[in-house]
Amino acid sequence: MQLGLIGLGKMGGNMAERLRLGGHQVVGFDFSQEAVAKLAATGNVGAASLEDLVKKLDAPRAIWIMVPSGAPVDETIAKLEPFLAPGDTLIDGGNSNYKDSIRRHAEVTAKGFNFVDVGTSGGVWGLKEGYSMMIGGDKAPVERLRPIFEALAPSANQGWGHVGPAGAGHFVKMVHNGIEYGLMQAYAEGFTIMEKKESLDLNLPQIAEIWRYGSVVRSWLLDLTADALKQNPTLDGLEAYVSDSGEGRWTVFEAIDLNVSAPVITESLIRRIRSREENNFTDRMLSIMRNAFGGHAIKKN
Repeated sequence: MQLGLIGLGKMGGNMAERLRLGGHQVVGFDFSQEAVAKLAATGNVGAASLEDLVKKLDAPRAIWIMVPSGAPVDETIAKLEPFLAPGDTLIDGGNSNYKDSIRRHAEVTAKGFNFVDVGTSGGVWGLKEGYSMMIGGDKAPVERLRPIFEALAPSANQGWGHVGPAGAGHFVKMVHNGIEYGLMQAYAEGFTIMEKKESLDLNLPQIAEIWRYGSVVRSWLLDLTADALKQNPTLDGLEAYVSDSGEGRWTVFEAIDLNVSAPVITESLIRRIRSREENNFTDRMLSIMRNAFGGHAIKKN
């Protein structure tokens, strides 16, 4: 099966290679000529423009968009639409807000095209391990794309599924990432407690390896953590700065809207935001208040 792919960064490039290995042809476009040339060198087909990409695909076309969420997705769709024909399918595989996906589905289907939202997890490991895909949209185009999903997934019948109507794929991926925030925070706090217990001289890489087998807290995330600790047990050269790409925030907003208590996910998001505050004002305020009422010492620069 043919698939158009827009966005040939690390994840997009790996997806293209996995599809090629699965017997599917990818026609890819990226603003980086180097990325397009690299795609073509592997046996897939490079495109010089969005129009060229559409022309090289057989109808009905399926075009997977892997660009940053927000305006870039809308701009890409707007540029593609003049070259499309009724029955063509646009797939948003990025980390879009599910509300945008619902809107885009309505706009795109009104013009005779199909729109499918795919929450995609797997990151840089997807080429080897396969991708987990949470899919939203109408049944017919999703079913037609089944060979693509089966090739990208860890196996044909595992790691992917049609979870609901338009927006459902990105909604489930949003919650998935919120849970990921909480898991990461719990691991980070646990290892920090052990690192601070200097009297026991605990070996963190060893403990991570022990937990990987038989433990109730074993996970792929722990596997990756164990490997990272092996490479850098004391985390030398790293800054205490953690970014977020939006899904954790959206999960917290949804929890509030739905009157769902989600303290772990919420606090993990707050911790990420706090990690970016150099010499943060909040902690300095706490210090001066403790000094004011209790005479506690204040540390100064």
